[in-house]
Amino acid sequence: MTQTEKNYDVIVWGATGFTGRLVAEYFAKQYGVNSSTMRWAMGGRSEEKLRSVAREIGAEGAPIVTGNADDPTALRNLVAACAELGVDYVDLCGEPAWMRHMIDAHEAKAKETGARIVHSCGFDSIPFDLGVLYLQNLSKEEFGAPCVEVKGRVKALRGTFSGGTAASMVATIEAGTSDPMVRKAAVDPYVLAVDENASRPRQPSSTKECYDEEFKSWSAPFVMAAINTRNVH
Repeated sequence: MTQTEKNYDVIVWGATGFTGRLVAEYFAKQYGVNSSTMRWAMGGRSEEKLRSVAREIGAEGAPIVTGNADDPTALRNLVAACAELGVDYVDLCGEPAWMRHMIDAHEAKAKETGARIVHSCGFDSIPFDLGVLYLQNLSKEEFGAPCVEVKGRVKALRGTFSGGTAASMVATIEAGTSDPMVRKAAVDPYVLAVDENASRPRQPSSTKECYDEEFKSWSAPFVMAAINTRNVH
């Protein structure tokens, strides 16, 4: 990351992908291009594709930043650069083993520089992550203690997997054959937990359907449950 790139408030990385394109389109409508109030840029691997998408979403003239996001080393270097320079970083990552690696490698430096490194910032995770935080804060305020159990339900959902999500799932399965951390992340809901001494109650099954007496209905595991339990903890 160069000093010039640090001059942007936000770089939408992967702006030619499904989610990145939507974010870039929002920024274009909300702030326009070359805004003095929000200095943002479109980032990705191909300058040609970035400029093509910019024309299609009404963001022609937006600043362009290029780099190879397909290279795992480049992605690690991106997080490292943000931690080193005090630049905030958010992503849609759904791979707990990779998140654990990033925490171990860069948390100390991020705390030193003030960089905020936040993973799993998509719809799949945010309602559960922030929902549990909200409920626990409210419980402590009202009852003096946190809840011992919080249930989350998804009643209706639109949309499908993006190509990036599907590719990540395949890559995670393949990595599990050789990486012990990936295998641990698949079975340990506390793999991202910060406090090693905190109590770790048994978690409900994330693979079986059940009838919930409180909701008076059947429920089945949410496809993101195995990741969101780790994010919440």
